[in-house]
Amino acid sequence: MRFSLRLNNDLTLHEYTTLAQAAEAAGFDQFWVSNDLFLRSALALLPAIAQATTRLEVGTGILNPYTMHPAEMAMYAATMDELTGCRFNLGLAAGARDFLQWVGLEQSAPLATVRETVQAVRRLLAGETVEMEGRALRWNDEAYLRFRAPRVTPIYVGATGPKMLQLCGEVADGALPLLFPPEHYFGVLPHIEAGMAQRPESLAPLDLAACIWVSLSDDRQAARRVLAQKIAYYGYTLNPLILDQLGLTRADFAGVERAMTVERDEEKAIGLVDERMLRIGVVGGPGDVIERLEPLVAAGATHLSFGPPLGPNPLEAVRLLGQVVAHFRR
Repeated sequence: MRFSLRLNNDLTLHEYTTLAQAAEAAGFDQFWVSNDLFLRSALALLPAIAQATTRLEVGTGILNPYTMHPAEMAMYAATMDELTGCRFNLGLAAGARDFLQWVGLEQSAPLATVRETVQAVRRLLAGETVEMEGRALRWNDEAYLRFRAPRVTPIYVGATGPKMLQLCGEVADGALPLLFPPEHYFGVLPHIEAGMAQRPESLAPLDLAACIWVSLSDDRQAARRVLAQKIAYYGYTLNPLILDQLGLTRADFAGVERAMTVERDEEKAIGLVDERMLRIGVVGGPGDVIERLEPLVAAGATHLSFGPPLGPNPLEAVRLLGQVVAHFRR
């Protein structure tokens, strides 16, 4: 079994290093930090996190090829592997369309763009000159790294829709599908497996991370509130495939979206998050998490990944999640 933590890029540097050290002590294998627009830069946070730990792998969860060029992704991956002793994982995806529109960027040809990005980054890290005439990337014979990368960094692809999930199975080293709710694992798996049927033999077995949201605390109401806050911020951007699992539609989030983006009234938005929406994640204690995840592990899940908000006190939540890690390691 493999275990990872995923955090948004909205905490202080000190909080990240403290949480990473706690995660390492609790037996976690990986630590991912998002790079969402207008929050702290994961590109700066991750080196500090890596230097505060000794064993923990660190990763970007995620970069997108619209706000960061694939050539710069390869540069960053190779440099991070130099810094960390090859403890870096490159997480990339097409990004959230709504967030890209904040800065006037269109999410054009997302499937082709992600496919070509994975191919280009992998080849650059392998020391190749990458000439491309793709749909998204058009490079000439000057496209190559001017230094030797320590290795071909593992590339994890984030996905929610069926076609992107299939692409994960086909081309990625690892997959970061959002399982909202956790039981969505059984909806995701067939799409991943369809892609794996086209997977080149040269690639290692896929690391499929079952990515869920949790909010753990002895204070259940406090745990509920911080998960509702996270859902209010991200819920209306979720793929219909995810919303279908909850019996929801984008229209159900109209009031939440308006409160967050038009009225800018976060408290009102949190109050509009109902119990169906809360099923996106898991609220409570270690037992609640174990109960929701036992069927996934029984079905063959080998990587459990716990995402934000973790809890009203993230450090306490990491320690509680340590009990979940210990349970499944047994």
